[in-house]
Amino acid sequence: MNQHSGYFPKTDDAAPQQERARDWIKVLAHYREPSTWRSFYELGVTIGPFVALWALAWWSLSISPFLALAVSVVNAAFLLRLFAIQHDCGHNSFFKNRTLSDWVGRAIGVLTLTPYDVWRRAHSIHHSGSGNLDRRGIGDIDTLTVAEYQQLPKSKQILYRIYRNPIVIFGLGPGYLFFLKNRIPFGLTEKARYWVSAMGTNAVILGALAVIWYFGGLMPILLIFVPTTLLAATAGVWLFYVQHQFETTHWEDEEEWDVHDAALQGSSYYVLPSVLQWLSANIGIHHIHHLYSRIPFYRLPEVLRDHGSLASMNRMTIRESFANARLHLWDEKSKRLLSFKDAKTIEPAS
Repeated sequence: MNQHSGYFPKTDDAAPQQERARDWIKVLAHYREPSTWRSFYELGVTIGPFVALWALAWWSLSISPFLALAVSVVNAAFLLRLFAIQHDCGHNSFFKNRTLSDWVGRAIGVLTLTPYDVWRRAHSIHHSGSGNLDRRGIGDIDTLTVAEYQQLPKSKQILYRIYRNPIVIFGLGPGYLFFLKNRIPFGLTEKARYWVSAMGTNAVILGALAVIWYFGGLMPILLIFVPTTLLAATAGVWLFYVQHQFETTHWEDEEEWDVHDAALQGSSYYVLPSVLQWLSANIGIHHIHHLYSRIPFYRLPEVLRDHGSLASMNRMTIRESFANARLHLWDEKSKRLLSFKDAKTIEPAS
Protein backbone atom coordinates (compact mmCIF):
# COMPACT_ATOMS: atom_id res chain seq x y z
CA MET A 1 0.00 0.00 0.00
CA ASN A 2 1.43 3.42 -0.93
CA GLN A 3 1.93 6.08 1.65
CA HIS A 4 -1.05 8.17 0.50
CA SER A 5 -3.60 5.41 -0.14
CA GLY A 6 -5.33 6.01 3.15
CA TYR A 7 -6.27 9.53 2.14
CA PHE A 8 -8.39 8.46 -0.80
CA PRO A 9 -11.98 7.50 0.02
CA LYS A 10 -13.15 4.08 -1.07
CA THR A 11 -15.15 4.26 -4.28
CA ASP A 12 -16.92 1.62 -6.28
CA ASP A 13 -15.62 1.16 -9.82
CA ALA A 14 -19.09 2.05 -11.09
CA ALA A 15 -19.15 5.33 -9.16
CA PRO A 16 -19.74 8.42 -11.28
CA GLN A 17 -16.50 9.70 -12.79
CA GLN A 18 -17.35 13.23 -11.68
CA GLU A 19 -17.45 12.24 -8.01
CA ARG A 20 -14.17 10.38 -8.31
CA ALA A 21 -12.52 13.37 -9.98
CA ARG A 22 -13.53 15.60 -7.08
CA ASP A 23 -12.28 13.06 -4.54
CA TRP A 24 -8.83 12.99 -6.14
CA ILE A 25 -8.29 16.62 -5.16
CA LYS A 26 -7.64 15.67 -1.53
CA VAL A 27 -5.15 13.04 -2.59
CA LEU A 28 -3.25 15.25 -5.01
CA ALA A 29 -2.95 18.06 -2.46
CA HIS A 30 -0.22 16.00 -0.76
CA TYR A 31 2.03 16.47 -3.83
CA ARG A 32 1.70 20.22 -4.24
CA GLU A 33 4.70 21.45 -2.26
CA PRO A 34 7.72 22.27 -4.42
CA SER A 35 11.27 21.70 -3.28
CA THR A 36 13.36 24.87 -3.60
CA TRP A 37 16.63 23.04 -4.22
CA ARG A 38 14.98 20.70 -6.73
CA SER A 39 13.43 23.60 -8.62
CA PHE A 40 16.77 25.42 -8.85
CA TYR A 41 18.38 22.16 -9.94
CA GLU A 42 15.81 21.64 -12.73
CA LEU A 43 16.25 25.23 -13.82
CA GLY A 44 20.04 24.86 -13.84
CA VAL A 45 20.15 21.62 -15.83
CA THR A 46 17.91 23.24 -18.42
CA ILE A 47 19.23 26.79 -18.78
CA GLY A 48 22.86 25.63 -18.56
CA PRO A 49 22.74 23.31 -21.59
CA PHE A 50 20.57 25.82 -23.46
CA VAL A 51 23.16 28.59 -23.10
CA ALA A 52 26.04 26.18 -23.79
CA LEU A 53 24.43 24.88 -26.97
CA TRP A 54 23.67 28.42 -28.14
CA ALA A 55 27.35 29.26 -27.69
CA LEU A 56 28.41 26.04 -29.42
CA ALA A 57 26.11 26.76 -32.36
CA TRP A 58 27.52 30.28 -32.68
CA TRP A 59 31.09 28.93 -32.61
CA SER A 60 30.10 26.28 -35.17
CA LEU A 61 29.21 28.99 -37.67
CA SER A 62 32.95 29.44 -38.23
CA ILE A 63 33.17 25.81 -39.32
CA SER A 64 29.89 25.09 -41.08
CA PRO A 65 26.43 26.68 -41.15
CA PHE A 66 24.97 23.18 -41.32
CA LEU A 67 26.73 22.21 -38.11
CA ALA A 68 25.38 25.33 -36.41
CA LEU A 69 21.89 24.47 -37.64
CA ALA A 70 22.21 20.91 -36.33
CA VAL A 71 23.19 22.17 -32.87
CA SER A 72 20.25 24.59 -32.97
CA VAL A 73 17.86 21.73 -33.68
CA VAL A 74 19.09 19.91 -30.58
CA ASN A 75 18.82 23.07 -28.51
CA ALA A 76 15.12 23.39 -29.36
CA ALA A 77 14.49 20.57 -26.90
CA PHE A 78 15.96 22.60 -24.04
CA LEU A 79 13.98 25.67 -25.06
CA LEU A 80 10.85 23.52 -24.93
CA ARG A 81 11.80 22.45 -21.41
CA LEU A 82 12.33 26.08 -20.44
CA PHE A 83 8.81 26.83 -21.63
CA ALA A 84 7.54 24.00 -19.43
CA ILE A 85 9.32 25.57 -16.45
CA GLN A 86 7.78 28.92 -17.34
CA HIS A 87 4.46 27.08 -17.40
CA ASP A 88 5.01 25.84 -13.83
CA CYS A 89 5.97 29.33 -12.73
CA GLY A 90 2.66 30.55 -14.08
CA HIS A 91 0.84 28.03 -11.90
CA ASN A 92 2.92 29.05 -8.87
CA SER A 93 4.04 25.45 -8.57
CA PHE A 94 7.76 25.84 -9.28
CA PHE A 95 8.78 27.91 -6.25
CA LYS A 96 6.99 28.52 -2.97
CA ASN A 97 7.60 32.23 -3.40
CA ARG A 98 5.13 33.75 -5.89
CA THR A 99 7.33 36.75 -6.67
CA LEU A 100 10.32 34.54 -7.46
CA SER A 101 8.17 32.32 -9.68
CA ASP A 102 6.84 35.31 -11.58
CA TRP A 103 10.22 36.88 -12.26
CA VAL A 104 11.78 33.59 -13.33
CA GLY A 105 8.78 33.14 -15.60
CA ARG A 106 9.19 36.62 -17.06
CA ALA A 107 12.89 36.04 -17.72
CA ILE A 108 12.21 32.74 -19.47
CA GLY A 109 9.42 34.45 -21.41
CA VAL A 110 12.06 36.48 -23.24
CA LEU A 111 13.72 33.27 -24.43
CA THR A 112 10.41 31.65 -25.41
CA LEU A 113 9.05 34.86 -27.00
CA THR A 114 6.08 34.62 -24.64
CA PRO A 115 4.97 37.64 -22.56
CA TYR A 116 4.64 35.93 -19.20
CA ASP A 117 1.77 37.87 -17.63
CA VAL A 118 -0.30 37.72 -20.82
CA TRP A 119 0.30 34.01 -21.21
CA ARG A 120 -0.40 33.30 -17.52
CA ARG A 121 -3.80 34.99 -17.72
CA ALA A 122 -4.77 33.27 -20.98
CA HIS A 123 -3.62 29.93 -19.61
CA SER A 124 -5.60 30.48 -16.43
CA ILE A 125 -8.70 31.02 -18.57
CA HIS A 126 -7.89 27.78 -20.39
CA HIS A 127 -7.71 25.84 -17.12
CA SER A 128 -10.85 27.38 -15.65
CA GLY A 129 -12.97 26.67 -18.73
CA SER A 130 -11.36 23.66 -20.42
CA GLY A 131 -14.01 21.41 -21.91
CA ASN A 132 -16.75 24.04 -21.54
CA LEU A 133 -18.51 24.65 -24.85
CA ASP A 134 -19.69 28.06 -23.66
CA ARG A 135 -16.20 29.32 -22.73
CA ARG A 136 -14.21 28.65 -25.88
CA GLY A 137 -11.96 31.28 -27.44
CA ILE A 138 -8.96 32.08 -25.23
CA GLY A 139 -6.05 29.77 -24.51
CA ASP A 140 -7.31 26.83 -26.54
CA ILE A 141 -7.52 25.45 -30.07
CA ASP A 142 -10.74 26.49 -31.79
CA THR A 143 -13.07 23.49 -31.89
CA LEU A 144 -16.57 23.47 -33.34
CA THR A 145 -19.34 20.98 -32.69
CA VAL A 146 -20.75 19.02 -35.62
CA ALA A 147 -23.99 21.01 -35.40
CA GLU A 148 -22.16 24.34 -35.39
CA TYR A 149 -20.11 23.33 -38.41
CA GLN A 150 -23.16 22.14 -40.34
CA GLN A 151 -24.89 25.48 -39.77
CA LEU A 152 -21.99 27.52 -41.18
CA PRO A 153 -22.09 28.87 -44.73
CA LYS A 154 -19.82 27.00 -47.11
CA SER A 155 -17.19 29.74 -47.10
CA LYS A 156 -16.78 29.58 -43.31
CA GLN A 157 -16.69 25.79 -43.39
CA ILE A 158 -13.77 26.04 -45.80
CA LEU A 159 -12.00 28.53 -43.51
CA TYR A 160 -12.46 26.21 -40.52
CA ARG A 161 -11.13 23.25 -42.50
CA ILE A 162 -8.08 25.32 -43.49
CA TYR A 163 -7.52 26.36 -39.86
CA ARG A 164 -7.74 22.74 -38.65
CA ASN A 165 -5.46 21.40 -41.38
CA PRO A 166 -2.27 19.91 -39.82
CA ILE A 167 -0.14 21.95 -42.22
CA VAL A 168 -1.64 25.13 -40.79
CA ILE A 169 -1.80 24.13 -37.12
CA PHE A 170 1.64 22.52 -36.91
CA GLY A 171 3.37 24.10 -39.89
CA LEU A 172 2.32 27.75 -40.05
CA GLY A 173 0.67 28.07 -36.66
CA PRO A 174 3.68 27.88 -34.31
CA GLY A 175 5.62 30.57 -36.18
CA TYR A 176 2.59 32.85 -36.32
CA LEU A 177 1.79 32.32 -32.65
CA PHE A 178 5.25 32.87 -31.18
CA PHE A 179 6.82 35.31 -33.64
CA LEU A 180 3.75 37.47 -34.36
CA LYS A 181 0.66 36.93 -32.22
CA ASN A 182 2.54 36.96 -28.91
CA ARG A 183 3.72 40.48 -29.65
CA ILE A 184 0.27 41.92 -28.83
CA PRO A 185 -1.95 40.83 -25.88
CA PHE A 186 -4.93 39.75 -28.00
CA GLY A 187 -8.03 39.15 -25.89
CA LEU A 188 -6.60 41.10 -22.96
CA THR A 189 -6.01 44.50 -24.52
CA GLU A 190 -8.27 46.33 -22.05
CA LYS A 191 -5.75 45.98 -19.19
CA ALA A 192 -2.58 48.08 -19.09
CA ARG A 193 -0.61 45.39 -17.23
CA TYR A 194 -0.87 43.04 -20.20
CA TRP A 195 0.36 45.72 -22.59
CA VAL A 196 3.29 46.31 -20.23
CA SER A 197 4.03 42.57 -20.21
CA ALA A 198 3.88 42.28 -24.00
CA MET A 199 5.75 45.49 -24.82
CA GLY A 200 8.34 44.93 -22.11
CA THR A 201 9.05 41.43 -23.39
CA ASN A 202 9.19 42.72 -26.96
CA ALA A 203 11.69 45.42 -26.00
CA VAL A 204 14.05 42.96 -24.31
CA ILE A 205 13.78 40.54 -27.25
CA LEU A 206 14.61 43.31 -29.71
CA GLY A 207 17.51 44.43 -27.54
CA ALA A 208 18.91 40.88 -27.41
CA LEU A 209 18.56 40.48 -31.18
CA ALA A 210 20.30 43.82 -31.71
CA VAL A 211 23.25 42.63 -29.62
CA ILE A 212 23.40 39.35 -31.57
CA TRP A 213 23.27 41.28 -34.85
CA TYR A 214 26.00 43.67 -33.72
CA PHE A 215 28.45 40.93 -32.75
CA GLY A 216 27.52 38.19 -35.22
CA GLY A 217 25.49 39.66 -38.03
CA LEU A 218 22.44 37.98 -39.53
CA MET A 219 23.62 34.35 -39.53
CA PRO A 220 23.24 33.64 -35.77
CA ILE A 221 19.68 34.94 -36.00
CA LEU A 222 18.78 32.92 -39.09
CA LEU A 223 20.61 29.70 -38.21
CA ILE A 224 20.34 29.64 -34.41
CA PHE A 225 17.61 31.89 -33.03
CA VAL A 226 14.93 31.19 -35.65
CA PRO A 227 15.23 27.39 -35.99
CA THR A 228 15.63 26.81 -32.24
CA THR A 229 12.57 28.90 -31.46
CA LEU A 230 10.47 27.57 -34.33
CA LEU A 231 11.15 23.90 -33.58
CA ALA A 232 10.47 24.36 -29.87
CA ALA A 233 7.25 26.21 -30.72
CA THR A 234 6.15 23.43 -33.07
CA ALA A 235 6.79 20.76 -30.44
CA GLY A 236 4.93 22.84 -27.87
CA VAL A 237 1.89 23.28 -30.11
CA TRP A 238 1.86 19.55 -30.84
CA LEU A 239 1.98 18.69 -27.15
CA PHE A 240 -0.81 21.13 -26.34
CA TYR A 241 -2.88 19.70 -29.18
CA VAL A 242 -2.67 16.02 -28.21
CA GLN A 243 -3.29 16.84 -24.55
CA HIS A 244 -6.88 17.87 -25.30
CA GLN A 245 -7.70 16.90 -28.87
CA PHE A 246 -8.37 13.17 -28.78
CA GLU A 247 -11.40 11.06 -29.61
CA THR A 248 -12.76 10.56 -26.09
CA THR A 249 -11.94 14.00 -24.75
CA HIS A 250 -14.50 15.99 -22.78
CA TRP A 251 -16.81 18.85 -23.84
CA GLU A 252 -20.06 19.89 -22.19
CA ASP A 253 -22.43 22.85 -22.15
CA GLU A 254 -22.18 25.16 -19.14
CA GLU A 255 -25.05 23.56 -17.24
CA GLU A 256 -23.58 20.06 -17.56
CA TRP A 257 -19.93 21.04 -17.18
CA ASP A 258 -17.84 20.31 -14.08
CA VAL A 259 -14.29 21.64 -13.78
CA HIS A 260 -12.90 18.49 -12.12
CA ASP A 261 -14.63 16.09 -14.46
CA ALA A 262 -13.43 18.11 -17.45
CA ALA A 263 -9.86 18.16 -16.14
CA LEU A 264 -9.61 14.43 -15.58
CA GLN A 265 -11.54 13.23 -18.62
CA GLY A 266 -10.59 15.96 -21.05
CA SER A 267 -6.80 15.73 -20.70
CA SER A 268 -4.62 12.91 -21.94
CA TYR A 269 -1.73 10.99 -20.43
CA TYR A 270 0.79 11.15 -23.27
CA VAL A 271 3.11 8.20 -22.73
CA LEU A 272 6.56 9.22 -23.95
CA PRO A 273 10.02 7.63 -23.86
CA SER A 274 11.92 8.69 -20.75
CA VAL A 275 14.19 11.12 -22.65
CA LEU A 276 11.25 12.91 -24.27
CA GLN A 277 9.36 12.92 -20.99
CA TRP A 278 12.32 14.63 -19.32
CA LEU A 279 12.74 17.17 -22.13
CA SER A 280 9.04 18.01 -22.02
CA ALA A 281 9.11 18.24 -18.20
CA ASN A 282 6.40 15.59 -17.75
CA ILE A 283 3.80 17.81 -19.42
CA GLY A 284 2.37 14.65 -20.99
CA ILE A 285 0.99 13.68 -17.57
CA HIS A 286 -1.62 16.25 -18.36
CA HIS A 287 -4.73 14.78 -16.75
CA ILE A 288 -3.13 15.05 -13.33
CA HIS A 289 -1.77 18.51 -14.08
CA HIS A 290 -5.20 19.78 -15.07
CA LEU A 291 -6.86 18.24 -12.05
CA TYR A 292 -4.30 19.81 -9.68
CA SER A 293 -2.14 22.39 -11.43
CA ARG A 294 -0.18 23.32 -8.29
CA ILE A 295 1.83 20.09 -8.42
CA PRO A 296 5.43 20.75 -9.62
CA PHE A 297 6.18 18.94 -12.86
CA TYR A 298 8.92 16.88 -11.23
CA ARG A 299 6.41 15.39 -8.76
CA LEU A 300 3.90 14.22 -11.39
CA PRO A 301 5.64 10.84 -11.93
CA GLU A 302 5.45 10.37 -8.17
CA VAL A 303 1.67 10.61 -8.41
CA LEU A 304 1.59 7.95 -11.11
CA ARG A 305 3.80 5.62 -9.07
CA ASP A 306 1.59 5.97 -6.02
CA HIS A 307 -1.77 5.70 -7.79
CA GLY A 308 -1.97 3.10 -10.53
CA SER A 309 -5.54 3.97 -11.48
CA LEU A 310 -4.41 7.42 -12.60
CA ALA A 311 -1.53 5.87 -14.54
CA SER A 312 -4.02 3.80 -16.55
CA MET A 313 -6.35 6.67 -17.49
CA ASN A 314 -6.45 8.40 -20.90
CA ARG A 315 -3.19 6.77 -21.99
CA MET A 316 -1.97 7.74 -25.43
CA THR A 317 1.13 6.48 -27.21
CA ILE A 318 3.04 8.48 -29.82
CA ARG A 319 1.66 6.24 -32.57
CA GLU A 320 -1.89 6.71 -31.32
CA SER A 321 -1.44 10.47 -31.07
CA PHE A 322 -0.87 10.88 -34.81
CA ALA A 323 -4.46 9.83 -35.49
CA ASN A 324 -5.68 12.83 -33.48
CA ALA A 325 -4.52 15.22 -36.19
CA ARG A 326 -7.51 14.12 -38.30
CA LEU A 327 -10.15 14.75 -35.61
CA HIS A 328 -11.75 18.18 -35.85
CA LEU A 329 -15.43 18.25 -34.80
CA TRP A 330 -17.09 17.46 -31.47
CA ASP A 331 -20.23 15.33 -31.70
CA GLU A 332 -22.41 16.18 -28.71
CA LYS A 333 -24.52 13.04 -29.14
CA SER A 334 -21.80 10.39 -29.22
CA LYS A 335 -19.41 12.44 -27.04
CA ARG A 336 -16.60 11.89 -29.52
CA LEU A 337 -14.22 14.06 -31.50
CA LEU A 338 -14.75 13.16 -35.14
CA SER A 339 -13.04 13.65 -38.47
CA PHE A 340 -14.73 15.69 -41.18
CA LYS A 341 -15.37 12.44 -43.05
CA ASP A 342 -17.10 10.79 -40.11
CA ALA A 343 -19.10 13.93 -39.38
CA LYS A 344 -20.66 13.72 -42.85
CA THR A 345 -22.62 10.65 -41.74
CA ILE A 346 -24.46 12.68 -39.09
CA GLU A 347 -27.79 14.15 -40.15
CA PRO A 348 -28.04 17.92 -39.70
CA ALA A 349 -30.29 19.03 -36.86
CA SER A 350 -33.70 20.13 -38.07
